[in-house]
Amino acid sequence: METWQKILQNSVTEPTAIAARFGIDPAPLIAVAERYPMRINPYYLSLIQSINDPIWKQAVPDELELQDQVCPADPLNEENQSPVPNLVHRYPDRVLFLISSTCAMYCRFCTRKRKVGCADMAITEESISAGIAYIRDHSEIRDVILSGGDPLLLKDEKLDSILSRLRAIPHVEIIRIGSRIPVVLPQRITPNLVRVLKRYHPLYINTHFNHPDEITRQAASACNRLANAGIPLGNQSVLLRGVNDDPQVMKRLMQRLLAIRVRPYYIYQADQVQGTDHFRTSVEEGLEIIRALRGFTSGMAVPSYVIDAPGGGGKIPLLPDYLQQLGSDVILKNYLGDTYHYTNAGPAKPNEELEWHEAMGC
Repeated sequence: METWQKILQNSVTEPTAIAARFGIDPAPLIAVAERYPMRINPYYLSLIQSINDPIWKQAVPDELELQDQVCPADPLNEENQSPVPNLVHRYPDRVLFLISSTCAMYCRFCTRKRKVGCADMAITEESISAGIAYIRDHSEIRDVILSGGDPLLLKDEKLDSILSRLRAIPHVEIIRIGSRIPVVLPQRITPNLVRVLKRYHPLYINTHFNHPDEITRQAASACNRLANAGIPLGNQSVLLRGVNDDPQVMKRLMQRLLAIRVRPYYIYQADQVQGTDHFRTSVEEGLEIIRALRGFTSGMAVPSYVIDAPGGGGKIPLLPDYLQQLGSDVILKNYLGDTYHYTNAGPAKPNEELEWHEAMGC
């Protein structure tokens, strides 16, 4: 069995190799890859069944990436919300900490398409130390999300060192890792990596399956290994045109995720990232997918549908219009379109509030 390092080492980075394999003209791919790097490791490449299938679209350069005149490079305003390099402090009690500049496969829709895999994404021991020092100096930070690039591409020893230093900070309660490794290179989830991760509970991993075809035997095994170590797993899908913009495809994905012990967490409306406009769907299509999930499958299989607001406004949840009217008579509409009435309670009276606080020991 090949090691994950060997699989990664054999990644396809030249568009001519893809063109030769599938019998297509390499010229458009070359032009795109000169601006936005390509890396497809052999495992993920093996999942492609045909040109322009959902796996192909996520991995192979498309000339439409160079025709985008709509989207900005940094739509979430991360650069202006970074008090130190590679750390984003947008929300009061948590930070996004970028600790890796590379990925096992360069997704064509990546939010950090402007810099992941490029020379100008400089992550060094100095920048990591600066980020840890910032977190240590800001006691309001209780939740640290490690991202990149992909944190799980770091060597076990390097990741262990970073996690150890973070866990030594008293006010850091939760550590989360955002990684697409279980999807694109599940062989990386080795017993030793799992032993490292389980030292630092409470630790959570959010991964990133976008299509049911990504849930292979190898991916399921990787997720089970993490879950067996007591690591809660969530999934963040991006709504992508031509990949998963179909209610039945998305329902199948969410159901299969639960079967491998991964809880659907978010469906993201695709960010307005330069070079990705061809992936974006309408918000109405996203709401229709939520309608197709709510009531028609387990509530556990229904993630939050969110837009990460342009300009750094944060995640804003969207729901189909189930609430029709507020007041003394709350009018509701269910997933079948039927209307129901709920008699509203009035606001708590002062003495009721006092009794409640006393009962809670406040």
